[in-house]
Amino acid sequence: MGLYDFYEQRIFPHVLEFAMKPLGAHRGETLEQARGDVLEIGFGTGLNLPFYPEGVERLSTVDPMDALSEKVAARIAAAHFPVDRHHLPADGTLPFDSGRFDSVTVTWTLCTIPDPDAALAEMRRVIKPDGRLLFIEHGLSDQPGVARWQERLNPIQNVIGCGCNLNRPVDRLVEKAGFAIDRLERFVDGPAIFASLYRGAARRA
Repeated sequence: MGLYDFYEQRIFPHVLEFAMKPLGAHRGETLEQARGDVLEIGFGTGLNLPFYPEGVERLSTVDPMDALSEKVAARIAAAHFPVDRHHLPADGTLPFDSGRFDSVTVTWTLCTIPDPDAALAEMRRVIKPDGRLLFIEHGLSDQPGVARWQERLNPIQNVIGCGCNLNRPVDRLVEKAGFAIDRLERFVDGPAIFASLYRGAARRA
């Protein structure tokens, strides 16, 4: 195992867990409309699990990462619904029928998917015509000065963040994939370069 592989597999998951755990309030507000059969893109270490509402009946997850297994197992055991995990990338063909899911959720994940267009196209394929895509992501700032710094720092962030990008225009990516955004909030919670947030809900256009 090389040095970077060691960092990505053994150290970065702990860093990510530490950084993302305080954002629970944002998770709850994002996921409160989830219902029925749900697909989560970017399961990570299962931090979303306690924030899914009672209307969720089953959760399928997609994430190539498999880390912090004991913590993840405990979180899955505490969930009020069954959880089916799939260790695979989100930008390939997903192993689900078209129009299967009532809700698709994606939280702080589009930044790291190598091909977000392909991933969002698959999310659109597997969601029901009346289903909802629920998302919260960090991305390109609407402040020009901050956006310029995001462009400058993105190559560094891409390395230390294991593929994370600072400069993706989340709303435009969602709409480009064939979704219509019903609700979108733009706000900053932390340093604007890293925490220019997009939270919203979308449906198939």
